[in-house]
Amino acid sequence: MSHAVIRSALAALMAAVPDVGQVHAYERYVREEGKFRDLYLYTPSSGIEQLRGWWLRRTATQESTLAIGRNMEVHTWQIRGYMALNDAEASEHEFDALIEALRDAVRGDPTLGGVCEQSPLADGDATDGLQVADSGPVLFCGVLCHSALLELRTWSYL
Repeated sequence: MSHAVIRSALAALMAAVPDVGQVHAYERYVREEGKFRDLYLYTPSSGIEQLRGWWLRRTATQESTLAIGRNMEVHTWQIRGYMALNDAEASEHEFDALIEALRDAVRGDPTLGGVCEQSPLADGDATDGLQVADSGPVLFCGVLCHSALLELRTWSYL
C-alpha cells in the first residue's frame, strides 16, 4: 500500500481518539506565529481552548525481498504531539492519558483499517505498536507545553 494511503489512515485513526486535539497528516510550518498557533488551537470537552495537536512524518522506509517472491515495505512514522501545560491541574496526567489512548487505538486496529499488514515481528525487532520515544516539556508557539515523540512501524507487501 502506498505511504500516502497509510499516512491518511493513521491520521484518521488518531483524529478519532476523543479530545486528542488537532491532527495534521504532515508537519505544519507557518512563518507567522499567530497563524501557526491557530493550527494547534483546540477546545476539549472541558470547554477551555488550548494548544493541543499532533503531526506525523514518515522518517524511514525499508524494502526487503521475501523468499515467496514478494517484497515487504516497512515505513517508520514519527508522531509529535503538543498540549499546553497547566501545573495546577497536573496536566501531565491528561497528556499521558492521550498518549495511551493513541496507543490503544493503534493496538485495536494495527492494520489501520486494512491499509497495512500486522507486524510480523520476525524481522529481528521486538517492538510492535505505537512506541513512546520521548516525552517532556517544551516551548511551542511561546507556550510551555507537554510534548511527546511517538514512533510506529507499518508493514505492507508490494
